[in-house]
Amino acid sequence: MDILHEKKLKFLEEMANLIRRDIIEMLVEAKSGHSAGPLGMADVFTALYFHVLNHKPKMPNWEHRDKLVLSNGHICPVQYAALARAGYFPLEELKTLRKINSRLQGHPHRKTLPGIENTSGPLGDGLAQAVGMALAARMDNKKHRIYCLMSDAEQDTGIIWEAVMFAGKNRLNNLTAIIDRNNIQIDGFTEDVMPLEPLKDKYEAFNWHVLEIDGHSFEAIVDACNEARAIYEKPTLIIAHTIPGKGVDFMEFDFNWHGKPPNKEEARKALHQLRTLGGKIKSEHE
Repeated sequence: MDILHEKKLKFLEEMANLIRRDIIEMLVEAKSGHSAGPLGMADVFTALYFHVLNHKPKMPNWEHRDKLVLSNGHICPVQYAALARAGYFPLEELKTLRKINSRLQGHPHRKTLPGIENTSGPLGDGLAQAVGMALAARMDNKKHRIYCLMSDAEQDTGIIWEAVMFAGKNRLNNLTAIIDRNNIQIDGFTEDVMPLEPLKDKYEAFNWHVLEIDGHSFEAIVDACNEARAIYEKPTLIIAHTIPGKGVDFMEFDFNWHGKPPNKEEARKALHQLRTLGGKIKSEHE
């Protein structure tokens, strides 16, 4: 993993902003989809695809690649935008989100789009899939890592905790899970719907190494992923505290934006705010 020097940090900040603009443009074109989660996770996905992961966009099936498993598939606009910006498929295809016969469906499909490692939909399945991949990699003496992205609300599901126990028992040190701890779900705030805390203590009780970070700090994200690579006796969980709707003031912290897209006027306002943050990297649509 490269050193996170000042020039690279500036690049990551600008790329994350650009990915947020892509998300807004995709959602307003699709007229359906999720806004809050994708915007909130743009920094994490940018850090992963443009600094942390060992991967080759022009060789998506490269044997030695790290694998990213997206469990909460409804935030796929952020993954699609990151994949396109990394060079996995043409940028213009982003505008086909959720359209008939598009490769960019409302939940990712493994065999449809390059760079997608798992088919997701039912919440909670992703960690079990990632655990299977991590165990298989170890059995085959492979050195790549498995990264699993999860929502906080899907911690309500039983399959998550079966996978957590299995990974801890088998000391799957090649597995790094990241929870988007944005505290919202479709019906409200997580601690009102089904309290999750103390989340860190629960994972530690099942033999996981747990880190809590600011999910909008590239230094914190990269440092946590580096620390996970240095842990040899157990899997690692990174609890990334994020702001849902990050970058768009009328979406931030509002659970009502969990599962709806902006209309044209809302998209115009959102894009204006994000362009104000700006940077040298420009959108294809500007």
